[in-house]
Amino acid sequence: MMNRKWLLLALVAAQPALADDMIQWWDFSATALYGDNYDLAPSERQTTITLETAGGWKYGDWFAFQDFIYFNGNNGGKDSTTYGEISPRFSASKILGKPVGVGAITDVSLALTYEEGEGPVKSFLYGVGLDFKIPYFSYFQLNTYRRDAISTGNLSDGWQLTPVFRMDFPVGHSNIVFDGFIDWVFSADNTGYEENFHFNPQVKYDLGAAIFGAHKKDKLFVGIEYDYWKNKYGVKGIDQNTYSVIAKYHF
Repeated sequence: MMNRKWLLLALVAAQPALADDMIQWWDFSATALYGDNYDLAPSERQTTITLETAGGWKYGDWFAFQDFIYFNGNNGGKDSTTYGEISPRFSASKILGKPVGVGAITDVSLALTYEEGEGPVKSFLYGVGLDFKIPYFSYFQLNTYRRDAISTGNLSDGWQLTPVFRMDFPVGHSNIVFDGFIDWVFSADNTGYEENFHFNPQVKYDLGAAIFGAHKKDKLFVGIEYDYWKNKYGVKGIDQNTYSVIAKYHF
């Protein structure tokens, strides 16, 4: 069903066509994942299609994704679910027109995130984002958020720390990418919701460049995703530890 978040995602993806003078760069990709040993789900085995868009614009940057999750095997009558996030940031350096940072910190931003899915999971996050220049990292960002749950039954109010990163390793005429994120809810306001730690890195090989040449670089990737989630969904003692095989294409 089309909802307000999907409308926002469509508008973000359409920005290059709507306002070329505002957009500095943008990317849109689709990823297929398959894995098992998922906890607190109708089925341990899952197939996920993820649509992502990211980019930089005149006053900041954005990242948004939408997961379509399909349950494989004994699913208790539930076949699929959805989950997504929209994360715009407003850069002090871009807005002020001059560098804002010190040492390894290259920029400071107002960081926002809206989480939405089926069930009591809607939340609004707001805080401070820092960009770092660190050797061997293509990028490294650290966002510190205040979490406000905005759906009935959602107890996830608190504080969250979210690093996101990427590293590139040239291999012949191709490339290996190591990237991912951590969502660490290090302080929770409500009893019944535990602090939790979610580490979700991917290791991907640029298969398009290896097979089709340099003109297809950064297009087709294959690899694995690791998912470790201590106290998943804030449930004490539920520690998810699983791998998925992935294929990703950038349009």
